[in-house]
Amino acid sequence: MRYIKPNSFYYRFAQLVAWPVAACIFKRKVLRNEIKGVDGPFVVIANHQAAYDFVNLIGICKRRMSFVISNSFYQSLPIRGFLDKLAVIPKQQFQTNVSDMKKIRAVIEAGEPLVIYPAGLMCEDGLSTPIPNATYKLFKWLGVDVYMAKTCGTYFAMPKWANGFRPGKTTLDVYKLFSKEELETLSPDAIRERAENALLFDAYREQEQLLVKYKNGADVHGLQNVLYTCPHCGTEFSIVAQGESALVCERCGYRVHADEYGFLHKDSAFGPELRYVSDWSRRIYAATKEKLARGEDAVLTAKTAIHMIDRKKKKYQPVGEGTVTLTRDKFLIEGTIHGERVCLNVPSSGFPSLPFAPGKHIEIQDGQTIYRCVLEDGRLAMKFINMIKIFYQYKTQEKTAATV
Repeated sequence: MRYIKPNSFYYRFAQLVAWPVAACIFKRKVLRNEIKGVDGPFVVIANHQAAYDFVNLIGICKRRMSFVISNSFYQSLPIRGFLDKLAVIPKQQFQTNVSDMKKIRAVIEAGEPLVIYPAGLMCEDGLSTPIPNATYKLFKWLGVDVYMAKTCGTYFAMPKWANGFRPGKTTLDVYKLFSKEELETLSPDAIRERAENALLFDAYREQEQLLVKYKNGADVHGLQNVLYTCPHCGTEFSIVAQGESALVCERCGYRVHADEYGFLHKDSAFGPELRYVSDWSRRIYAATKEKLARGEDAVLTAKTAIHMIDRKKKKYQPVGEGTVTLTRDKFLIEGTIHGERVCLNVPSSGFPSLPFAPGKHIEIQDGQTIYRCVLEDGRLAMKFINMIKIFYQYKTQEKTAATV
């Protein structure tokens, strides 16, 4: 596979455009930059708190870096021609194919730097999404120095569940995580442990140390699509946004409000005090896991419109409707696509999570084909995500037990 270097003019233009976003929206402060002046091939891995995390990273190295990005994101953008000039590498999330690996390998063999976001998805609740195990094997396979680009604060500046930006200070810390010599000698478990210590995060616990105020930081509209279960009465989909900063359970009256730092404060005389959105989200995840362990709610079905990418218009377009069902091992999409009846089985064993928009849709990838399921009841999107994460965790544990 031939290496294609990012076009110099377009890359510098992208850096120029990214600079005001990094400076004015994310208000980025660089703590360390250990890739500055580094020659030869290397890999930069980064945590993923917000959709535009890359704007903080693209400008800190004079060399042109090749970014690995989501194929879904790439296919649906009207600026694909511009991205091609940047020589980005579109990759199917959570899937590995020979073509993608050859493109990634070609960058390193050409002696150039490569940027990867191992989680593949920005977080929805301040918690990092699962890291596919194949990531750690990739480090050994590439056999070059690996640097960590640690971002803090971008989750609050651009929450996945909200609309628009919320300017406030963020930090970027770029440091060497592994030397190529270490990667040759370290065990896969040691590589995983060090990498996960660097990549995994809880944005709310980081915020406790930073205490940064973000514009409209108390606005919780959209957060009910993530925190969909009441922590007091346990009712699903009873949480609604009230006013600008409050979340309320319509069944039992449990109520919290957010402050300018994004922390939650209980207003009702009953129920738990949950300061962090991440802790509330963990409770929902744990409750879902307990139900699944008891054999309850093991199948989730929702009515959906089906959208697919129109490659000419470079955006998702409606192509049919039906139902989407998740079981422990697969997704089942039944209905009509382009006027024809379909019954599609998509194995889910390799999905640690899914691309999704809280309160709106989930995206199911089957090879090169992506089905965007725009749910009739958008509140179910987050439940699909929690269930697929749990199923993936079960499968990972089963594989580990089988090898012991």
